[in-house]
Amino acid sequence: MFLNKSKLVILFILSNFVAVYGQELIKKDTVRKTAKVEIQLKDNEISLTPLAPKLNQIAGAPKAYYSYFWEFGDGNFSKEKNPKHTYKKKGDYEVKLWVTNHYDSGKPPATRPQKVSIINATKAYNDIASMDESLELISNRDPVPDEEMLFVLRYKNNHNYVSNGRLYLFYNEKKYGVNNFEIKDIRVHNNEELVVEEEKNLMSYNKDINDNSVLYASTENELNSYEQPQDTARTDLKRTLEESKEYYKSWSIFNFNDMNPNEERNIFFTMKTPPEMLKDTSAIITIRGVNVPDRNFQNHVVKEKEMEIVTSHDPNKMSSNGTLLNYRYVRFKTLKYKIQFQNDGEGPAKTIRLETDIPDMLDKSTLKVLDMYPKCEICPKEPVRYSCLDTTFTEKQAIFTFKNIYLPGSNQKGVQEKDSTKGFVRYSIKFGKDFHKKKTVSKTAIIFDKNEPIITNRSTTRFLPGISIGVKAGYNYFTNLNNSRSYFVGATLSPFKSYRWYWQVELLNSVHNFNSNTEISETTEEFPAINLRRTTRTTTNAKFSNVDVEIPVLVRYNLNNYVGLGAGIQGKLSLNEKNETSIVTETFEQSLQGGDIVSDSRENNTEGSSSFTNFRKGFLIEATGGFARIGPSVGARYIFDTNKENNYWQFYLIWKF
Repeated sequence: MFLNKSKLVILFILSNFVAVYGQELIKKDTVRKTAKVEIQLKDNEISLTPLAPKLNQIAGAPKAYYSYFWEFGDGNFSKEKNPKHTYKKKGDYEVKLWVTNHYDSGKPPATRPQKVSIINATKAYNDIASMDESLELISNRDPVPDEEMLFVLRYKNNHNYVSNGRLYLFYNEKKYGVNNFEIKDIRVHNNEELVVEEEKNLMSYNKDINDNSVLYASTENELNSYEQPQDTARTDLKRTLEESKEYYKSWSIFNFNDMNPNEERNIFFTMKTPPEMLKDTSAIITIRGVNVPDRNFQNHVVKEKEMEIVTSHDPNKMSSNGTLLNYRYVRFKTLKYKIQFQNDGEGPAKTIRLETDIPDMLDKSTLKVLDMYPKCEICPKEPVRYSCLDTTFTEKQAIFTFKNIYLPGSNQKGVQEKDSTKGFVRYSIKFGKDFHKKKTVSKTAIIFDKNEPIITNRSTTRFLPGISIGVKAGYNYFTNLNNSRSYFVGATLSPFKSYRWYWQVELLNSVHNFNSNTEISETTEEFPAINLRRTTRTTTNAKFSNVDVEIPVLVRYNLNNYVGLGAGIQGKLSLNEKNETSIVTETFEQSLQGGDIVSDSRENNTEGSSSFTNFRKGFLIEATGGFARIGPSVGARYIFDTNKENNYWQFYLIWKF
């Protein structure tokens, strides 16, 4: 009976555990939404329909929608919602669907690849050329931390002969420190070969197809090359690869063979963005592709793809390449900004107005429009009826206005291609003559026709701390020491040309000579029996010679370009301390009634030395005048010794570089 009750208790506990744990599993499984694929297959023609979950509309945002990217498994793809595709050959293929949610609060829906078997290839395959250039880089979405995304490396043979070439894909810029991408999978469909390690001695230095100068190929032991002309944007392959490997941390290399004239091919990459990737949503990150159409020659094409890191897939955003800048060299830097927008309306937009903040430190007169979409001319001064982009300025803003254009709406009837509803303006701007090292923030109000403005994210510009090394020399003034003479020299370390608050560390070496205060002690004894009075006087003098090291650590604040204040703590240690002590003993004897004095004097001199002793600590306050941020200045500092005996002044000259 007892055993039966025990079994019932155990069963009860297990059932509750399974119920609770099972609910947890269900919760975890349902956090990520999934999308399914409906397939209709007739011979070698396939029709695809996505079955995506319901969108969770973000409050206040434009209407949520999905965008789609299909891989057909044979090297072709489509961005249509309901694509149709004809397979060229019989065989088994794997269809992949990538779904991206816009203005939706959740993660992109997960999908599973679908197997498709083509038994009869009865319908004729029509290979339609779609590439204008020989290299393209496309992606299915913007990068979001801890998500997967798709890259397609597209290449084309523009030669009139069958070629064997090489492709490079560079990613993970060194300047950001962390890796922004990890390759999870590579899918090739034309027997492209991944080059595990590039052998330098196999690098080709043959002549340019259009150049008559002689270039020599390398041997196994030596490398000979004819000097290239200065304009080597498409012919100096070695330079392109060296610059790319200096700028990027990661790369993949592929060889391709037997590529027919005008043939187009695609390589698909599944990229994972790690959780620790760059979080700056106003930063522009890039990947770079290099297409060497023929491995026997140096001719090549370079293409970069710019992307903006996002936290959600909002097509209206602002980004910059100046998220992290070196202030020491920033005067030679030209900032580039990109404003992206999408018409989410049910009809076309004819006028689009972008009201963009321009920080005070930037010079509006240097603004140049580099590119835009919809493509149009720059507006002249007089009114025109054709499509153009007008740029005007207020005190704090630049206003870009697309006039007389036609940008379809994503919810417009008959619009299938979502990319056709997007636009952008890319512009450059330089820094002004006088600006400080401080963060800037910009944002843009996007106005479609007469609708309410859409406000983008904030695009920020920040400066790296940089390092400023200074030299410092001066005099220490002790008010309570005799014959004090103290000089010092040292170095300082601080951020380069800080605007207001900053830290500073110093290493100072000083020499200090001084005398101690004279000490006199006197005793008198009387001897009545012999009518004698004896007086003994001891006089002590000491001389000190110290070599000290001081390490101040302080926080400073620049009131303006010329005056700065500081406060901090300091440690001081005697590296070597020498002293000379002189003790003079004098004896005076006379009768008790007075009279002549008989005197005797004796002197005793001693010397001593010690190292790494007499550690002292204290705190300090100071003020400087001159060039507070960089260059020469003078200063005065008062050091409070914790022993309260050796407080002193420090007067100095400092020069920061």
